[in-house]
Amino acid sequence: MILFLAGTSDARALALEIKKNGFELLTTVVTENAANEMRENGLKVHVGRLTNEEIASFIEEYKAKAVVDASHPFAEEASKNAIQGAKLANVPYIRYERESQQFGNRHLIMVDTYEEAAMVAAEKKGVIMLTTGSKTLQVFSEKLLHLPETRVIARMLPRKDNMEKCEQLGFSQKNIVAIQGPFTKEFNKALYKQYGVTLMITKESGKAGSVDEKLEAAMELGIETIMIRRPKIDYGTAYSSFSDIISRLLTI
Repeated sequence: MILFLAGTSDARALALEIKKNGFELLTTVVTENAANEMRENGLKVHVGRLTNEEIASFIEEYKAKAVVDASHPFAEEASKNAIQGAKLANVPYIRYERESQQFGNRHLIMVDTYEEAAMVAAEKKGVIMLTTGSKTLQVFSEKLLHLPETRVIARMLPRKDNMEKCEQLGFSQKNIVAIQGPFTKEFNKALYKQYGVTLMITKESGKAGSVDEKLEAAMELGIETIMIRRPKIDYGTAYSSFSDIISRLLTI
């Protein structure tokens, strides 16, 4: 049995590849939508965030031989809990890390935190499109919503809790784009044009997170982009290819 932290589309593909190689998995996700996708693919799934102690308990209960962490690059807490949980249970921790990319773009501003991104955006003003999800939406609403000559468009998954959060933070309905990707470059360009976007904020999620399409669309339209770097985590054992993950599991 392998305890597998999932949630993204490439994580699901990796889980299926591991299963195809003869391993039994228990996958963990944080939303029912992600859980349904796992079940549709014949994978066992637990829904809900896990502490490091709970991860250690799951490892012992299911006699898991390893933890494979394929959570989102920005799911910092989940990865830290997985590392500690594996350590507590004395089993190997293996990280699947989306490859980092190099962006040579004069319209690109790299920052380390959401707070820094909000501060830069507040200086620039204009029509700002957020593509950073709902988790840190308050960071941007506090800095940007009250500014003159500024319109903030929140683009996020079409979930009820996301819409409720937007309402609570003061986003008007006309400034919410509730839609699920991935999106093509052409779609992104059309969306930027529709809203007259002058600044886009995103995260360094990796190619599988469709960052290329967002950034290329913005670049071709001359739109500035603020990109938040990935959290700096010492994963220890980390791979960026499915085959390397499988090879490592076969040694356990």
